[in-house]
Amino acid sequence: MRTRREFIQHLTVGAGILPFAMSTDAFGMSSPSVYIPQVQDGPVLKVALMGLGSYADRVAKAMQDCKRAKITGLISGTPSKLQSWGETYNVPDGSRYNYENFDAIKDNSEIDAVYIITPNALHHEQCLRVAAAGKHVICEKPMSINAKEGKEMVDACAKAGVKLLIGYRMHFEANTLNVVNMRKNGDLGDVKFFQGLSGFKIGDPTQWRLDKDLAGGGAMMDIGIYAINGARYMVGEEPIWVTAQEVKTDPVKFKEGVDETITFQLGFPSGAIASCLSTYSMNYLDKFFLNGDKGFAEMQPSTGYGPIKAWSHKGDITLPHVTHQTTQMDQMAAIIHDDSKPQIPVDGEEGLKDMKIIDAIMLAVKSGQKVKLDLA
Repeated sequence: MRTRREFIQHLTVGAGILPFAMSTDAFGMSSPSVYIPQVQDGPVLKVALMGLGSYADRVAKAMQDCKRAKITGLISGTPSKLQSWGETYNVPDGSRYNYENFDAIKDNSEIDAVYIITPNALHHEQCLRVAAAGKHVICEKPMSINAKEGKEMVDACAKAGVKLLIGYRMHFEANTLNVVNMRKNGDLGDVKFFQGLSGFKIGDPTQWRLDKDLAGGGAMMDIGIYAINGARYMVGEEPIWVTAQEVKTDPVKFKEGVDETITFQLGFPSGAIASCLSTYSMNYLDKFFLNGDKGFAEMQPSTGYGPIKAWSHKGDITLPHVTHQTTQMDQMAAIIHDDSKPQIPVDGEEGLKDMKIIDAIMLAVKSGQKVKLDLA
């Protein structure tokens, strides 16, 4: 029996980074519709993980299956985590840092890049420090708490001559790319409508995600960004206006500046529209729906850790599940070392566009007016 990795390799053609695969529609007709992410052999990206919380744990475990990325450094404010993680992932004492002394990575040749996986409000300062140390930056989304900080991050990395990549794992997920390619190939016709539902019922009221000073907001920063980003790559255009409405049912749990539920609408140059929901008060909301004048594609779950489930007017989309963070880190190694170009961008400019949209959504909530967008 083949492993998932072997199955994907079997589908590849040559040594290209994004080889063709075939899909079968509801009438049994095969047609080329997707490129499955596949990296060429090459230098291994040596990564320091910053912020050793639950998501970093998921990333670290996924990286054990990477071909071209490995953990070579750790940054944390908790000494016991540095000790236990160092032993688990064979990171020597000299490559373990805290938040006060991590600027010393400048002199560590065993670190090429730092993956920032800390609370949102810390990303900006930490990114600037990593860039100043001459290391590439991989930053978890959202890249910052507003567009101003995001632009400063982009500029700092450009000035330092290092790459800034954002942790958009879905940009490399095979079923997602299948739907995007269906749209590009004209299978859906002219896109008219996108729906993105992103939400879950949040638990512990004392966690950092409900602390405005650390999170920079509430559900929109954490989960709503998936619908924002998804609308852009699914429709294949940049929005030119936004309207938005907020509902708050629990002002004790969701204090001032921490959004509970926001519905928002995006308008695109072609006339396509998007209707989206971001919430911390409802479960079972992980759905994308893309509608054109010739067909549709639907995904549910659409952005969870997988497996992603998708189907269209042509039938089920059933490409094999590979751990998202494994694919992401291998692909980011290729971007940094090979200057490869992903089908959907993951650079700092991509992250900045999402921050501009979030800023506009919050302005639309406050003003009750349609807000124009300029993402150029």
